[in-house]
Amino acid sequence: MGAAVSVLSLGFMQRAVIAAVLVGLTAPAVGVFLVQRRLALMGDGIGHVALTGVALGFLLGTAPVLTAVIVATAGAVVIELVRQQGRTGGDVALALLFYGGIAGGVLLIGIAPGGSNANLLSYLFGSLTSVAPADVVLISILAGVILLTLAIVGRQMFAVCHDEEYARIAGLPVRFLNLLLAVMAAVTVTLAMRVVGLLLVSALMVVPVATAQQLVRGFRATVMVALASGVLSAVSGVIGSYYVKAAPGALIVVLALAGFGLATGGAGLVRLIRPASDVPRQEMALLPQEAPR
Repeated sequence: MGAAVSVLSLGFMQRAVIAAVLVGLTAPAVGVFLVQRRLALMGDGIGHVALTGVALGFLLGTAPVLTAVIVATAGAVVIELVRQQGRTGGDVALALLFYGGIAGGVLLIGIAPGGSNANLLSYLFGSLTSVAPADVVLISILAGVILLTLAIVGRQMFAVCHDEEYARIAGLPVRFLNLLLAVMAAVTVTLAMRVVGLLLVSALMVVPVATAQQLVRGFRATVMVALASGVLSAVSGVIGSYYVKAAPGALIVVLALAGFGLATGGAGLVRLIRPASDVPRQEMALLPQEAPR
């Protein structure tokens, strides 16, 4: 306990933990809609595009976080518009993000004055000491905007993700909500890159949601459990990385995957040992009946 208190007395650890809490809340909150839309890998694609934004910041001598937000948002909007046109499948569109983002980032950082690929490591995998006070302020503002937006339009967005055609018939602005989800995913990726890293942030958007789906049913319960899992993984990974001297993003993802494994094993064990009397009547009706004598 004393060791934990001493760690949290360090300024850079305080900033990293605050950022981890905000990222742990925001990433699964957006990720639950991406999983519902079967776009679990969208965060990876946006992360690669954000890498180009980071490199552009080095090239222009500006704040890399700001340029990453702009470039990632533009890329997410473009990819969503391409997907809506129907001429290019979602998997092909994501592939374009993957390849173009990596190539653009490496190219720009190579021609930036004094730039090198080593400058990108803290953005790729996260870094405890890279979270500056200005980053905490920016992450807090962006996370607050995203969570407030989801609180306002989350019900409509779920309807679109669940059944887009029905939502369109019901009069919901489907195209706007799809674009809004893409923009929020892009902003989430960029605000998480300081803690989790661009290459691993997608895991924090998906794995806590998958963990929640193993434990509970219903959209609201899934969101709540996913948020709890995301915060626990992010904070534990940040604090643990201080002791093991590893990139926080890697440890956060490993802990999130461990939580998923425990949830899957626990849920399977419960189903295995649950007595037949606990099976709902609807399930009992589907069981094979004993043949008449």
